[in-house]
Amino acid sequence: MSGICEGRVAVVTGAGRGIGREHALELARQGASVVVNDLGGGPDGTGADTSPARQVVDEILAAGGRAVVNGEDVSDWAGAERLIAHAVSEFGGLDVLVNNAGILRDRTIASMTEDEWDAVIRVHLRGTVAPTRFAAAYWRARAKETGRPTHARLINTTSASGIYGNFGQSNYGAAKGGVASFTLIAAQELASCGATANAVAPAAHTRLTEALMPEEYARNLGPEHISPVVAWLASVGSQEVTGRIFDIAGGRIGVAESWRLGPEVTRQGRWEASELGSVIPGLVAKAAPNVDMTGTVPAEAGR
Repeated sequence: MSGICEGRVAVVTGAGRGIGREHALELARQGASVVVNDLGGGPDGTGADTSPARQVVDEILAAGGRAVVNGEDVSDWAGAERLIAHAVSEFGGLDVLVNNAGILRDRTIASMTEDEWDAVIRVHLRGTVAPTRFAAAYWRARAKETGRPTHARLINTTSASGIYGNFGQSNYGAAKGGVASFTLIAAQELASCGATANAVAPAAHTRLTEALMPEEYARNLGPEHISPVVAWLASVGSQEVTGRIFDIAGGRIGVAESWRLGPEVTRQGRWEASELGSVIPGLVAKAAPNVDMTGTVPAEAGR
């Protein structure tokens, strides 16, 4: 198998099903050797079963590619370290880390339990940070040893809930918003060793979203639409693109623009609280309206 990722080694977390599965298959089609990581839990994160990851590996091997199964829990610090070490020992290095593992435990804030909050934050945010920590250390050491840029790639998975907001997903949205911010900072820190960091915010019909997304969307929003972007970001050819978040749905690819300073007023000295009633509403009126889950301004707000 050959393509734009020929000779590269990639780790994909949460790769047993859905979007992660498509990432692993596409990276293999493009020539990468792939570590297919999946704990194999249910949509809510409970349980464990590596057979879905094994099926993905078998499919890659049958097509002539190279892949291995890894069942580490990426939200566990030691497990994440073993995952990165597995890629290096099995394939001789690591060039690409795709952090994709995730679960859902949706609940409104007033009803959410401590466990529902902690489990989602742990899998999405800690499960992104932990593998990245050990991949970054490996890339830094490789750059120092060789004296050359690593051309390594970090590709994280955020969400419209994290960058735009969505009712009933405060735990998921907070985690994914954290992933987006983490990506921006990682891009700054990894630049010194020649690595890039980007994120994708996918809209896709998978087992995690089927309860939120009508069945008719399945035809146009299959997870296979996301993976070509990930494969390109994983390639050497994407070296000049870093610190970006790509909003992808079906055949649409957009760049999500991050927080930026809007209207402002400045004075010398301290504002009095009593004065601000004539200041802050005017600033808000001049500011761009908040977007909805599509990343665009609702029609009535734009009038």
